[in-house]
Amino acid sequence: MKETRYFYVPDAVRQSELPPEEAAHATKVLRLKEGDEMMLMDGQGTFYRAEVTLASNHHCMYHIIESLPQQRLWNGRIHLAMAPTKMNERTEWMVEKAVEVGIDEISFLNCQFSERHSLKMERIQKIVVAAAKQSRAAFMPDIHDLAKFKAFVDIHSSGNRYIAHCYDEVPRINLFDSLCLLSPSDDALVMIGPEGDFSIDEVRYAVECGFISVDLGKSRLRTETAGLSAVMMMQLAKQRH
Repeated sequence: MKETRYFYVPDAVRQSELPPEEAAHATKVLRLKEGDEMMLMDGQGTFYRAEVTLASNHHCMYHIIESLPQQRLWNGRIHLAMAPTKMNERTEWMVEKAVEVGIDEISFLNCQFSERHSLKMERIQKIVVAAAKQSRAAFMPDIHDLAKFKAFVDIHSSGNRYIAHCYDEVPRINLFDSLCLLSPSDDALVMIGPEGDFSIDEVRYAVECGFISVDLGKSRLRTETAGLSAVMMMQLAKQRH
C-alpha cells in the first residue's frame, strides 16, 4: 500500500495549488500525478484529504475531498526558550526533535555567555515544517528569533516559568517534580542557557522576576540535550494526568 504523503499548505482550504517548494517535492521527487491522493496540513489544526488535479515540473494543483479537524494532543502551551549553541547543527537537531516530541513555542535567547548571536531563521522554519510533516503534527509551533535575556524575562511576567541552571549558590528544585504539580491545562515555559550556562546575575534576575529555579536531574547536560529534556519533561508531566 502506498504511503500517504503530507504537505504543508497554510490556508489550504482557500488555495488550490501547493507552495513552490512543496510542489517540487510532490512532482519531481515523489512523482505524483493527476488522480493521486495526498494529505494537506494547514498548521492550524486541520488535515485535508486532497486529490492532485494537475502535476507539472513547477506546479501541483489539488482539489480537497475531505476536511479532517484534529484535536490537540495536550492541554496548555509548552514553551521552550533556549540560547542557541555555537554549532548550528546542534540547535537544529534540538528544534527537529522538540517538534517531533510536541511543542507549542520555541524562543531563542541572547545571553551574557552566548557564543552565537544570530540564527538562520528561514532554515529553522524549514526544519520545523519538515519535522511537523514527519510526525503528523496538526498544529505548527510558533518560532521566535533571538531576544535579549532581560527583555525576554521582562515580557514573560506571569505564568509557570522556570529557569534551569547549574549554580549551587541559587537553590533549585527538580523541574519534573514541579511540573507534575501543575494542572493539565496550565502553560509552562522553561529557559535553558548557553554552553557556559546563564550568568549568576541572569539567574538571580529571573528568580527575582518570578521564575522558578530548577535542575533537570543529576547529570550535566549539553545545551541542546537540556532543551530536549525540558520539552520531554513538560510532555510527560501532562501525560501523567
